[in-house]
Amino acid sequence: MKLQQAGSPRSGLRGVPQAYRYALDPTPAQERRLRSHAGAAHYAWNWALTRVKARYEAEKKWYSAEELHRLWNVEKKTEPDLAWWSENSKCVYQEAFRNLDRALEDFSKSKKGLRKGRRLGFPRSKKKGRCRDSCRFSTGVMRCSGSTVTLPRLGTIRTHESTEALAGKIAEGKARILSATVSRTAQRWLVSFTVEVEREVPDHHRRPRTAVGLDLGISSLITAVDHQGKVIRFPGPKPLRAALRRLRRAARAHSRKKTGSANRRKSARRLARIHARIASLRLDALHKATTWGLDTRRWWSRT
Repeated sequence: MKLQQAGSPRSGLRGVPQAYRYALDPTPAQERRLRSHAGAAHYAWNWALTRVKARYEAEKKWYSAEELHRLWNVEKKTEPDLAWWSENSKCVYQEAFRNLDRALEDFSKSKKGLRKGRRLGFPRSKKKGRCRDSCRFSTGVMRCSGSTVTLPRLGTIRTHESTEALAGKIAEGKARILSATVSRTAQRWLVSFTVEVEREVPDHHRRPRTAVGLDLGISSLITAVDHQGKVIRFPGPKPLRAALRRLRRAARAHSRKKTGSANRRKSARRLARIHARIASLRLDALHKATTWGLDTRRWWSRT
């Protein structure tokens, strides 16, 4: 499939990046492979960071993602402790090196004052249980059909919802999957596809000389001000207020558990699920507001 690039002189059809996210429903064996891939991504990051630090301290420069990949290809074949590397997709290691390369570039720009925002420090190592489990695939078989997705080395995994919205566009030649990122949030595995979608983008604004400013807040989900100074507020749901009692009880119960015990791990998972649900409800409301516009206020009129 060949999508028209942005800025092409043809009519309003453009290749626009868009993300599709689905909750996975893996079998126990598939979940073990997911954890293995996420662990391999953490190992590749830490392995590369060790070599980058050593060179930076000696020469004040670091290896690029391509150089790290060449070093990895040599060491993985000669180091007995890396005999397990072939159990996971090669994309996991490549993308970890690219992520580190981008982090180093951001660190350099921040140090020189060329990057907006807070000052960034040198990248740090990722500790098991203290960082998010995730990995990215950029090559190989990536497709979806019905209530399943297919990923490199992981095979076909069921999803909790239908993927036909994306599968239909791919079948019609209106979309192309660029990459897939698998991540874990509160014991739930998610896959996010970065997709280039063919969409009609108007050459001119439908209402020229108009603008709107948006602010995401706490008391109101979204506060918008148009070019005439009119203020529009989206009240939104109150997921934290609704779950505050359960959250307090779960937090108190977790604090009473012995550090390092199995019960403390169970209570940590329960607490994480409550936090994830609160965040998901708020994110769902934001998506509805940006997709359906002002009429979404009717969804939260009773909250």
